[in-house]
Amino acid sequence: MTLLVYPGMPRPKILVFQHVPYEPLGTLDPLLKECGFRIRYVNFGRDPDQRPSLDKYAALIVLGGPMNAHEIDTYPNLITEVEVIREAVDQDMSVLGICLGAQLLAKALGGSVARNPDREIGWFDVELTEHGRTDPVLGGFAQTQRVFQWHEDGIGLPPETVHLASSPASGVQAFRYGEHAYGFQFHLEVDATLIDRWLTELDYQVTLDDEEGRVNPQAIRQQTAVSIDALQKLSRVTFSRWIDRFEVGPRRRTLPSR
Repeated sequence: MTLLVYPGMPRPKILVFQHVPYEPLGTLDPLLKECGFRIRYVNFGRDPDQRPSLDKYAALIVLGGPMNAHEIDTYPNLITEVEVIREAVDQDMSVLGICLGAQLLAKALGGSVARNPDREIGWFDVELTEHGRTDPVLGGFAQTQRVFQWHEDGIGLPPETVHLASSPASGVQAFRYGEHAYGFQFHLEVDATLIDRWLTELDYQVTLDDEEGRVNPQAIRQQTAVSIDALQKLSRVTFSRWIDRFEVGPRRRTLPSR
């Protein structure tokens, strides 16, 4: 896979909002690098007062985190993130929000975020909507697709967005705004190592203790061994389709075969 640019044209850059070190780009990282993109992380956990500029970036990716989208008193950077996301959308920039990132994208677009009755932690099915079945990015999904989840909040669909996927516990699992902004509640970016890290991460232990009897870490590990290869193939196809829709100027890109 290669990225071809005109002579003298700098490699496009990706801006990434990261909240904690244990929620990285995951499988997205090597894919973006294979495509020739440069990646700049903005780590709000280390410096919550940052106000990054969108100038000269091809896309914005907002990752997940253990905090909730409405915890602005504890994490005032969430206000900044919503404002910058709105700027990116207004510029028709490619945007991808994952879990917390999807919730912040929804808030930036005028949607709502609230606690779901039940947490989804582990492997769960999502169901494509009619629009999801014809979406250019989710084209690799089955009608009913098993994916990895770790969230307790749900999204109230923002105005003028396209609803792409749902699950019984979370009505909005994926949505699109315009042509280039996507929000995913699920985690396509994980691999087995990252899942195991979350299952042993101290910041998540309170949640796992609270869900004892309903969420079984060992059962999640067993299901991961069965399901992770298919998820990683789906991840590569889906993220490649999203990248393929970037608007970054006159260039040609060859992505993985789909």
